Amino acid sequence: MSADPNPASVPPPRWLWLGGLPVAAATLVAINALDLLLVAFGNITDFGTNQAFVQHVLSMDTTNFGGKPGQGLDNDVMWHAITSPVLQNIAYVLIIAWEAAAGIVLATAFVLWIRGRRTGYRAARALSSVGLLMIILLFMGGFIAIGGEWFQMWRSTAWNGEDAALRSAVLALGSLIVVHLQGFERPNRT
Repeated sequence: MSADPNPASVPPPRWLWLGGLPVAAATLVAINALDLLLVAFGNITDFGTNQAFVQHVLSMDTTNFGGKPGQGLDNDVMWHAITSPVLQNIAYVLIIAWEAAAGIVLATAFVLWIRGRRTGYRAARALSSVGLLMIILLFMGGFIAIGGEWFQMWRSTAWNGEDAALRSAVLALGSLIVVHLQGFERPNRT
């Protein structure tokens, strides 16, 4: 028996696909989905904990660099505050609904990544992009821009969620970059 003179004609082992970009993208999408679904679940089952967070941020009652709540507040920006409990609760429920929707979109995208080995990755990439952009909108747009700047959350030592929001946004942004790297497609597939 002689060795194959053309080693390139030997197909690679089937397990090598595990190290490819589609698996990396699917894994990152799954982690983002799991994170958002756990956050939404926690907010639903322990409604009061983060409800207090939203109420304090929107009412701006601790935007005094660690002073007593409601004292030493900057009157020049307090007109931004939303003090109605009804509006605060509506905002909180909308946040939870957005988190749950993003988690479901990403979980669906994960399923499409798994199927993509046979059907292509176009739908998985598109749905992943939607879900990851939903996370970025929530955490960068909602928590960092609106909560942090409009409601002056950065001034609060007790109710400042900007670091946690940045972590979630960076995880989603990094995942979005991986999802859009080239190299997923096989011939005649997109």
